[in-house]
Amino acid sequence: MSAGQRHRAAHLGDFTVQPRMLLVTAWALVVGGAGALAALALLRLIGLVTNLVFYGRLSTALVAPGAHHPWWLVLGAPVLGGLVIGVMARFGSEKIRGHGMPEAIEAILTGGSRVAPRVAALKPVSAAISIGTGGPFGAEGPIIMTGGAIGSILAQALHFTATERKTLLVSGAAAGMAATFNSPLAAVLLAVELLLFEWRPRSFVPVVASVAVATVARGFLLGTDPVFPVPTAGIHLTPAVEALCLVSGLTGGALAVAATWLVYRAEDAFARLPFHWMWWPAIGGAIIGVGGLVEPRALGVGYDVIDQLLTGRATLSLIIGILVVKTLIWSLSLGSGTSGGVLAPVFMIGGALGAAEGMLLPQVIPGFWAMMGLAAVVGGVMRSPLTGVVFTLELTHAWPAVLPLLISSTAAYGLSALVLKRSVLTEKIARRGLHLTREYSTDPLETFFAGEVMRPAPRILAAHSLLDDEFLTALGEGRHADQRLFPVTDAAGTLIGVATRRGLFGTATGSGTGTGTGTGTGRASTGRSVTVADATVPAQLVVRPDDTLRRIAYLFAEHEVTSAPVVQDGPSREVLGIITLRHLLTARLHDLTEEHQRERLLTRRRDRGTVVVAGSGRRSAAGPGEGAARPTGSRTAVD
Repeated sequence: MSAGQRHRAAHLGDFTVQPRMLLVTAWALVVGGAGALAALALLRLIGLVTNLVFYGRLSTALVAPGAHHPWWLVLGAPVLGGLVIGVMARFGSEKIRGHGMPEAIEAILTGGSRVAPRVAALKPVSAAISIGTGGPFGAEGPIIMTGGAIGSILAQALHFTATERKTLLVSGAAAGMAATFNSPLAAVLLAVELLLFEWRPRSFVPVVASVAVATVARGFLLGTDPVFPVPTAGIHLTPAVEALCLVSGLTGGALAVAATWLVYRAEDAFARLPFHWMWWPAIGGAIIGVGGLVEPRALGVGYDVIDQLLTGRATLSLIIGILVVKTLIWSLSLGSGTSGGVLAPVFMIGGALGAAEGMLLPQVIPGFWAMMGLAAVVGGVMRSPLTGVVFTLELTHAWPAVLPLLISSTAAYGLSALVLKRSVLTEKIARRGLHLTREYSTDPLETFFAGEVMRPAPRILAAHSLLDDEFLTALGEGRHADQRLFPVTDAAGTLIGVATRRGLFGTATGSGTGTGTGTGTGRASTGRSVTVADATVPAQLVVRPDDTLRRIAYLFAEHEVTSAPVVQDGPSREVLGIITLRHLLTARLHDLTEEHQRERLLTRRRDRGTVVVAGSGRRSAAGPGEGAARPTGSRTAVD
């Protein structure tokens, strides 16, 4: 393989992955179809439970609990549902507790993307009971966990790596999301922003394939119309309206911060209760029931209410009731550990906030400000601004509103990031002792090559050199005094192995790991001369100057070494340098310098009135004798 071919292969996920990517994509197509069926089954199951509990009839139509039920039913149904969920979690699987996405993230981070089959069965049932008995939650969180479980179980039955299992898990989760809301692009963005922790072909292609199948299947199962269509005829956006979107975004971000804070204060309060967590969902159900007595339309998924908000048909009493009651019962009951998703409630709360603001702000089209509030609260609660924008667009098909939505969602995201350390999703992960980063950036190890940071022109030893006192003394002097690894060549100058400083001295004195039993004078007790060859071992690893530091870091970990010779391509294997773990820090140091070092590059000479570009430099991570400073942008190694 030529240097160029090897370099290209190294950048395809560090190793050649194309055949595996195609195989995973083929299985992702199956997962996509299964995810769509799971989404349909969950929606039908929610409808069945809702109809049985509140209307006493057998029907799978997705309906709201309604506003004309006896008080004891409104109050008691959520409590009974909470009791059932507590028992299911206690004796079935604790993984059904929560809103789905943190559980999926935890399975990816700590469980090797393994999800137990019973979770795939219990999660949708528990969610249907929770929502069907009046819980103010959405179906998307449970379907994410259920779809992810389908993908994980399939991957566990195949000969797949943990990374490939993760890809199928996320493919199933995104497929369920796309089928639930008819939102393929938002589902893919959600997968990238929240679940994959990477943007690479090996995972992106299978996820898109799965989402595509699920979306097509949804067309046959549930139709292709937008979930909440918003007519945009006559929309006229002015700079003043777009500036006011910033205000809408900031208020949405403030509400997102308050709701997130309330969720985890509620969780802290439940954790202090003196009895088993199995009973907590029932207490959360009592909170839901009390809220339902105040505003019955706050119960259930509330798709009908979201539609009224987004089309400008909501009354003032409904707007205030949802904004206050829905926020409180959703936040407090979610902290009890019951089963249900966060997106639909966030849609409703954000839409209510925007609708309330729309009564004071200039009229654009009916539901315009409700859309702004929806995108803002999604961006602030989930810390996924692009997902908030695209979700709103795909739910409403209000495509001309893309710029205002981007302004609102990003403003809320920025405020949330400034005020809260973590989102409603990652806080739960952090409380379980895990660290999760969702910031995407270029790996600095991927931007440097071995030839740029290596120790050039190292001390190279000839295999036949005698290990006498003069030789050993010379090793400790001069510019190579700190060199620890020495390439060893034969008479033709071809690399045959490596020797360490410790091995050389140990072999010379008879206490090393080499083959010699020398006496320190270059001669063994048998009278045979001790040479460098006696202390030489085969090189476990050699790297090329065009290998990236990221690839070298992987190779160091794989071969359990901390240094390696850098050799040129070709039969001669000419030694160009030595690279060690310390040299890998060069890229990190450069990244740190660019982020924190402030400097003024343009200065003005007062006497001439001309602008001069000031030079700047970056310091390499090389140690003594291995270089000092090099100018920014320079790709030349310095000795």
